Amino acid sequence: MPTSSATPIKTISVLLSAPLDKPYDYSLSKEMDATPGAFVEVPFGARTAIGVVWGKGQGNIPQKKLKSVIRFLSIPPVPETSLRFVDWVSAYTLAPKGAVLKMLFGNPKFLEPKKKDRYEAPFFDPDYNQPILNQEQKNAAAVLIDNVNAQRYAAVLLDGVTGSGKTEVFCEAIAQCLRQGRQALVLLPEIAMTAALIDRFTERFGHKPVLWHSGLTEKQRRLHWQAIAHGKALFILGARSALFLPYPDLGLIVVDEEHEAAYKQEEGTIYHGRDMAVVRAHVGNIPIVLSSATPSLETLENVRQGKYGHVILPQRYGTAAMPSVELVDMRAHKLSAQEFISPPLLKALEDALEKKQQAMLFLNRRGYAPLTLCRACGHRLECPRCTAWLTEHKASGRLHCHHCDYSMALPKVCPVCGAEGRFAACGPGVERIAEEVKERLPDARAAIMASDTLDDPKAAQELVDKMNAHEIDILIGTQIMAKGYHFPRLTLVGVIDGDLGLAGGDPRASERTFQLLQQMAGRSGRGEDKGHVFLQTTAPEHPVMKAMVKGDRDAFMAIELKERQAYRLPPFWRLAILTVSGLDANQVIRATQELAAKAPRDSGLRILGPAPAPFAKLRGRYRHRLMVQAPRTVNVSQVVREWLTTVKLPRNLRLAVDIDPYSFL
Repeated sequence: MPTSSATPIKTISVLLSAPLDKPYDYSLSKEMDATPGAFVEVPFGARTAIGVVWGKGQGNIPQKKLKSVIRFLSIPPVPETSLRFVDWVSAYTLAPKGAVLKMLFGNPKFLEPKKKDRYEAPFFDPDYNQPILNQEQKNAAAVLIDNVNAQRYAAVLLDGVTGSGKTEVFCEAIAQCLRQGRQALVLLPEIAMTAALIDRFTERFGHKPVLWHSGLTEKQRRLHWQAIAHGKALFILGARSALFLPYPDLGLIVVDEEHEAAYKQEEGTIYHGRDMAVVRAHVGNIPIVLSSATPSLETLENVRQGKYGHVILPQRYGTAAMPSVELVDMRAHKLSAQEFISPPLLKALEDALEKKQQAMLFLNRRGYAPLTLCRACGHRLECPRCTAWLTEHKASGRLHCHHCDYSMALPKVCPVCGAEGRFAACGPGVERIAEEVKERLPDARAAIMASDTLDDPKAAQELVDKMNAHEIDILIGTQIMAKGYHFPRLTLVGVIDGDLGLAGGDPRASERTFQLLQQMAGRSGRGEDKGHVFLQTTAPEHPVMKAMVKGDRDAFMAIELKERQAYRLPPFWRLAILTVSGLDANQVIRATQELAAKAPRDSGLRILGPAPAPFAKLRGRYRHRLMVQAPRTVNVSQVVREWLTTVKLPRNLRLAVDIDPYSFL
């Protein structure tokens, strides 16, 4: 734990932004003075590196053998709260402390502005354009404002149906934070969502928030990092990585769409953005708001236990009503092999077009077709680097793997049986649905919205602008369409395959499917006209489908919680996944077996495996894994850390540790 003492010291420990788990000692010249958190340049091997003073030196190296600090950077030191947060995240995730520190400043180029840099700190007016709130919104906002005024830790779930005005409510808390001159951070699960919110925040506070995400240019990131570190940027909107920035006076965190799986970082330092945001708020003793129309089971359980507060917006804002949901049993409709839109949904689309209204067609599959096979022998085209089928994309004219960067042209001859011209696309992707819309509704102006068609926030904003200008009649896309978009003319949502996502054995499958379908349904009927949802399914009796029709989220979640408890799954039990990967399948298997042999056998733990990961091969690496199941009273991070000290894997193998996993792939 870094010390908070400001007393000058002769020897300091410096943590470098590299995959190192401990700081190194360096000496200071007489004229130098160091405090914890200061940025320094130091010699490291044959090069120099930027690090952060972590406290007094450990004293285990003779003074004469120590290398000296080269210089101190002329920027504010990392706040003590951020230092403690780095320590906490490292201990919890088992990631090297230096790897976590790297997320705090990323590229060392961000640390020192260039002479030509010009940055004018935006002025956010908390009273610029105050909305008219209904009584339910006022009551909810009052709770959040009280927490901001108290300037202490408090976690609150802002739980409102789609279209209830949750954004306007948490903006009141942001406004109060700005009145205090403190920094407010809003986290989003995906970059594309910034397009939907930037205009709303700009209209509310008179200026665009300061952005932080991977889509920014290097110059933008440098300017924004400097503004945040100096306390000049008071309102920040960012992806999960924005959580680690060195805020000198953070006063509020808002996690929008807190249920989203995209908050989980699956590579490098593996962490859940929502959960770490709660930790950051607790470490900094500030309030946090978790906002969602479909809260996660973990959050609902924390509410039930009294760990989180709970404010509810049960009705849509103004005269808008919740949409009706109609199940379309696809077993009752005989469609041709090239048709995927049922007659009832097609009729609803025709009616919407006649009334000059807009519609969405949702299918959570990118590309044209998820599978390409040879009709002569049944051979399926598979990625050579991953355990995954290749997806046809007509836009690029190639077959793509959605898990790595591999792509190929469609072969003319089957490599197995030699048949020529017998490959066929099987199943629909969004491109195929767009093709069907063009054939069956030729006058409709259609567009596709998917992550591979919107590669940056600008492209997303352009599509949103076209929808708002009614230059698009039917928007066809994947789950990216569910990310908080508000289109007043949109009255119809059609779900092509409502059962997609329910299969595969993922314990969260039902919860995720319900959340996604509920969010998609919530895009319809947000204006004056009533919304309608047509949900195509082959399993209308499934609890998810019944819950969608009844609109009874709480009853569905109660059933899910009972099942999780019965099977010793989160949020009642803790899990950890240890995945070994390498280029040699047999070596990976042997290493995982050796790891399993050293597994702890006490503390109420259950060790499941070893077994191949669901994606047994990913990006050319074979993957085997173990799963740890433990009561909530067990410190899983500590148990796994002690376990790993008993095993030394070959250097050519990788071990990824996921504490409290969200994905089981």
